[in-house]
Amino acid sequence: MSQWPSTQARRVLAALLRIGWSVKRQAGSHLTLSRPGWADVVWAFHDREELGPRMLARIAKATGLNPDDL
Repeated sequence: MSQWPSTQARRVLAALLRIGWSVKRQAGSHLTLSRPGWADVVWAFHDREELGPRMLARIAKATGLNPDDL
């Protein structure tokens, strides 16, 4: 079993904002998130969209998110 549970996108975005990411700009429903020392990340998920373990693992690799942050 994966260490990542399926989670709604709004919860993951809130966790990213808590660990130091901030919204750099927004174009429609796409957010560009930035954090010093990291490459910018484009967030293109709707709030109620369900993110599975594989997508969460990809997001974690790009952002430094941990399962405990959720």
